Amino acid sequence: MRNMVLIAGLATTMALGGLSAVEASSHKGGKSHGGMQMKHSFEDLDADGDGKITPEEMAGHMQARFDGADSDGDGALSRDELVARMMERRAERMAKYADHMIERHDENGDGKLSMDEMRADRQGKMFKRVDADGDGAISAEEFAKMREMRGKHHGMKQGGKASE
Repeated sequence: MRNMVLIAGLATTMALGGLSAVEASSHKGGKSHGGMQMKHSFEDLDADGDGKITPEEMAGHMQARFDGADSDGDGALSRDELVARMMERRAERMAKYADHMIERHDENGDGKLSMDEMRADRQGKMFKRVDADGDGAISAEEFAKMREMRGKHHGMKQGGKASE
């Protein structure tokens, strides 16, 4: 019974921690588990630092995550509160990605990306990868194949609609 409570608590914490499991599976940064990323470390969940996660620690962590999303304090998460939390998490991921892009491509160290800095290494590599026959141009067929592969990579069905 105790293990059942712990497992249920872990699952709920993962759901509340992500609240955007559909989005989370398409981003880097955490270990994926069933389409959701594990956002919490063992240390986050082991509140008293004794090397074990108890059902009480799990419940406390889960309550804190819930309270953080329950902006009106009514003890329930409305659609708007869920959407707000998802958008918050998305904005955090986008900010990290923007920082990563600047760190990687900002050759002159001004904290901004010019068109030249953004093009420098990606344009040639991407073009060559799409130009499958190496003729120096991308045909409609090569372009369609690139879109299809990109859709598969991002969990999309043909035609650009999300997989269910």
